[in-house]
Amino acid sequence: MNFARPLPNYLIQRYHGWKATTYAENKAWYHRLAQLGQHPRAMVISCCDSRVHVTSIFGADQGEFFIHRNIASLVPPHSPDGDHHGTSAAVEYAVTALKVAHLVVMGHSACGGVAGCHAMCSGKAPELEEKSSYVGRWMDILRPGYDRISDLPDEKAQLSALEKEAVLVSLENLMTFPFVREAVESDDLSLHGLWHDIGEGGLECYDPSERKFLPL
Repeated sequence: MNFARPLPNYLIQRYHGWKATTYAENKAWYHRLAQLGQHPRAMVISCCDSRVHVTSIFGADQGEFFIHRNIASLVPPHSPDGDHHGTSAAVEYAVTALKVAHLVVMGHSACGGVAGCHAMCSGKAPELEEKSSYVGRWMDILRPGYDRISDLPDEKAQLSALEKEAVLVSLENLMTFPFVREAVESDDLSLHGLWHDIGEGGLECYDPSERKFLPL
């Protein structure tokens, strides 16, 4: 593997700082986590976007959340075709092995993946239509959401609505997984949809009775 390179110095320095402070001050806790395994209460599916920091938003400690990140926080529909499905595998493990009580899908403002889907579906990004585009094929998951917001009056409104549609599409797709549906119907699992405003630090939660996202 001669293509690998040494870790950048700034990351090495940050690691040593963490080991000398955070780890040293909580060594017993880390030993407990290693010995007893993980028992997270919730799974969070969030975006790869570096501006979205789930553990900071909720003040979570190690071992509290089972976190899966991907482009635009999307969950594909159940498709047991023997192919590679990273998100589906993470959901399966969280629900069937870890038996999390809550599964949270969190979208966010200014999402590049959502913007890419909007551009692709509106004919402005033909490169994403190519079969060779991993991003394009992943964003195909959100096409049903685009269809629901395409009649809004301007692009800004469409993008904002599509960010929340990404959360709703993912929640809908989660219910196509038999083990998720079974856990939800037996009240062993609850699903939650959130949208995070990066600039304002806001958080909205989808209320199914109101059929809209409401500020927390």
